[in-house]
Amino acid sequence: MRRLLITAAAGTAAALVLTGCGTSEPAETAAGDKSEQITVTDAKGAKVTLDRPATKVVGTEWNVVESLVTLGVDPVGVADVKGYTAWDTAAPLTNSPKDVGTRGEPSMDTIAGLTPDLIVATTDLSASAIKQMKKIAPVLQVKAANGADQLGQMNDTLDVIAEATGTQSKAKTAKASYEAKVAEGKKALKEAGLDGAKIAFADGYAASNQVSVRGYTSGSQLGAVNEELGLKNAWKLKGDKDYGLATTDVEGLTGLGDDVRFVYIGNKSETDVFTKDLANNSVWKSLPFVKSGDVHRLDDGIWMFGGPKSMEKYIDAVLSTLTK
Repeated sequence: MRRLLITAAAGTAAALVLTGCGTSEPAETAAGDKSEQITVTDAKGAKVTLDRPATKVVGTEWNVVESLVTLGVDPVGVADVKGYTAWDTAAPLTNSPKDVGTRGEPSMDTIAGLTPDLIVATTDLSASAIKQMKKIAPVLQVKAANGADQLGQMNDTLDVIAEATGTQSKAKTAKASYEAKVAEGKKALKEAGLDGAKIAFADGYAASNQVSVRGYTSGSQLGAVNEELGLKNAWKLKGDKDYGLATTDVEGLTGLGDDVRFVYIGNKSETDVFTKDLANNSVWKSLPFVKSGDVHRLDDGIWMFGGPKSMEKYIDAVLSTLTK
């Protein structure tokens, strides 16, 4: 499930971030009265014009669904509702949206049946899918990830969706809440003597009896959050330019060094490769952080590529784990 997000590589949009791109442009009627019409600019530089702030919105990726829920907009359609419910508990759905298919291949017929006034998608979705959706309703594309500024991109995504839905004040509140959580977390780690502690965040999966470990480098979203908290990223591998993720095997973990907190995430819908597949692996058992008991699984339901609410939930989990 998580790997599906990454295999569809994000296109290199000319606009790396959306800051300042979403502009509100009230239109005037023939009588000279202002209408509710607004125009926003998306990650592809396209102008998206709406007659009024969108209320019937379809989200084809989980980060945009989280943004909608955070902004108080109940999406009428969500890609892979079951997966979202399992992986993103920081911003739970408060309605019963229609499942519009997978995140990689949403059902156009299902989306059309919902008669949305806006579809929000990411730049990871294929150009052909975007073209088909534009025949149904206006499509707002947001950049899926930005290895150069993940947290800036997170906020830009929230902001442009807020402009399209008329919920800017809620976006401001959500961002302020996240900043307060960072300050709280940074203070708590410092008081616990963990300022500057080395952390290696990862997830893992098994295929053909081989375990692959995915490291979240400094270019990843969670890597950026860790550094905001005052932690140091122990990964020396180079991540991909969009998501900042690097894949290695168990032998590759020997390069993390000593005095490292190994933190990972999983989900009850998947096998925990660290406690099961690697339980009797001699290389795994020889690692310093395994020997010292510094291997920590965080709570389920933290979406690693989500919005401010997911990042707040992550901070709470990290604090609870490292300071106990």
